[in-house]
Amino acid sequence: MNNKNLKKIANTIRGLSMDGVQKANSGHPGLPMGMADVAAVLFSEFLKFNPKNPDWFNRDRFVLSGGHGSMLLYSLLHLYGYDLSMDDLKDFRQWGSKTPGHPELQDTPGVETTTGPLGQGVANAVGMALAEAHLAAKYNKKDHKIVKHYTYTMLGDGDLQEGVSHEAFSFAGHNKLGKLIALYDSNDITIDGGTDLAFSENIKQRMKAYGWHVQKIDGHNHKEIKIAIKKAKKSKKPSLIICKTIIGYGSPNKQGKSAAHGAPLGVDEIKLTKEALGIPQKDFYVSDEVYESTKNAIVKGTRKEEKWETKCRAYEVEYKEVYSEFIKVINNELPELDIPLFEAGTKIATRSASGKVLDYLAENVSALVGGSADLSPSNNTRAKSQDTFSKKNKAGNYIHYGVREFGMGAIMNGMALHGGVIPYGGTFFVFSDYMRNAIRMAALMQQQVIYVFTHDSIGLGEDGPTHQPIEHLASIRAIPNLINFRPMDANETRMGWKVALERKNGPTALILTRQGLPVIDRVLDGVTDCQAADRGGYVLTQDDDFDTILIASGSEVEIALNAKVILNKKGAKVRVVSMPSTDLFDEQSAKFRENVLPIHITKRVAVEAAATLSWYKYVGLNGKVIGLDRFGASAPIDVLYKELGITAEKVVEAVESL
Repeated sequence: MNNKNLKKIANTIRGLSMDGVQKANSGHPGLPMGMADVAAVLFSEFLKFNPKNPDWFNRDRFVLSGGHGSMLLYSLLHLYGYDLSMDDLKDFRQWGSKTPGHPELQDTPGVETTTGPLGQGVANAVGMALAEAHLAAKYNKKDHKIVKHYTYTMLGDGDLQEGVSHEAFSFAGHNKLGKLIALYDSNDITIDGGTDLAFSENIKQRMKAYGWHVQKIDGHNHKEIKIAIKKAKKSKKPSLIICKTIIGYGSPNKQGKSAAHGAPLGVDEIKLTKEALGIPQKDFYVSDEVYESTKNAIVKGTRKEEKWETKCRAYEVEYKEVYSEFIKVINNELPELDIPLFEAGTKIATRSASGKVLDYLAENVSALVGGSADLSPSNNTRAKSQDTFSKKNKAGNYIHYGVREFGMGAIMNGMALHGGVIPYGGTFFVFSDYMRNAIRMAALMQQQVIYVFTHDSIGLGEDGPTHQPIEHLASIRAIPNLINFRPMDANETRMGWKVALERKNGPTALILTRQGLPVIDRVLDGVTDCQAADRGGYVLTQDDDFDTILIASGSEVEIALNAKVILNKKGAKVRVVSMPSTDLFDEQSAKFRENVLPIHITKRVAVEAAATLSWYKYVGLNGKVIGLDRFGASAPIDVLYKELGITAEKVVEAVESL
């Protein structure tokens, strides 16, 4: 496309962005106006996509990491043929619109990931590039390249200041993710003012040190933009293109200033800006010439998808079984699973049981890609059959993320968003704090990401309060659309993995012990293998005519069972409820919940070695909770439980006090 047409497209993007923000009376016009030239070149000449099928698997991915500049993305999607109308653009930031303030995955066709928390879009893009590299290495044949696409991300100074970008960029450079291209909006402006207030490192040197290919260009020069992207596509390293731009480009009084970042330009300034840019003084103006220039994207995209489908048919003829597997993984179809049961009467930590389950799953679920933030032997996340993913072996299905918990979480989100892989990653439960916002984003985007959080309580012992999670269970239970699952033994752990794999509309956190736990022999109403665990809470054992309910999760179920023995000797009649997942339990019908926790039984005690506040909805105002509303200590496990009052005797005292 000639530079004249590109300039008109770029200025149209600027006009739409100014008008959208002004009409909403809120938003961020600076980024869209500054990066309009880069975006116009990328969408017109490089990005591979089909607007009529936004989910086409072999499309290039485009991530706007600075999600506050969402009018840039919405303008692009409208101009290049996606199902986003002019009325949608005029509805920017309004209730129920397809154009929310920050790009939302479920709301807008063509949006690849929900962005806004800076730095995470960058890490999502790394995850997408990782998934592409893995699937290409796994399924491509010499004459049949059915996985071949790029991931582009647009980022700003704020993204580069966030720590997660350091984690993600370092990881990408180390693993030579060559199909990742980052377009850096280098405008030297943040909300507070110039970047020199807090940011002075040499980005070019920093990124080269990470192992990236780096170029620096004028972000308003279409020729330089084209040349730079062509060079980046040839690099075997991930690429950063530093685009020197002017924030709010075209605004006579606000360009280059922080005032252009996060507020409407104002009616008078928009008038002056349109005059300076040669845009007619009309709201939301798009010329017929611009529509004519961009509509070819639909034809071009349809042809590219058809060409890919032809390649796939040829691949299927030659590699029928492999192609069948490929289709299943990109459609997230699970095989029939028969995870072996654990023998009752044995004793095993739930982290170890999880490792044994993974040995089975890694050989039977092709899409499963695991990893750990440098705690593989402690998390038991590496299955025996897994190979290491590396720059030399991108077909490997086990990832060493290094000590990068936040990066790991955000990269896994990108992998899940890309499709074709089911990512899981491990760390100590206490370090879920480091990755909390990535967990939140997975839940918000309804992505199938699996967290293996081990060392789940004071039960880890001598490492002490810095490593002993206390508030974390209550905190993680507060995240909507995240399923927590804290199993009491190996067979509940097995059920936890079943839940995580079958649940495709959100993340699951498996919360596992360091210490060994007995594998319980369950025989109640014919259920011997804790089948009801996938409903979140169920009756583990009970006496006839019980008048007391003990509720517990994880390692504390054993304490509840021991308390029942003591109470039975004293003549009390007790029901013990194992509740590995309050989230799943709350999803059940009122009838099921009433059957497990009958409303007329008010004598209730919950026990969990963690903060107590999430249990009162189950024990009621008349019940009691044995837990911890203080930090732990460094000591052997038995001493800790005794000194901190998490014992069967304390449970008995609580029951007798009711």
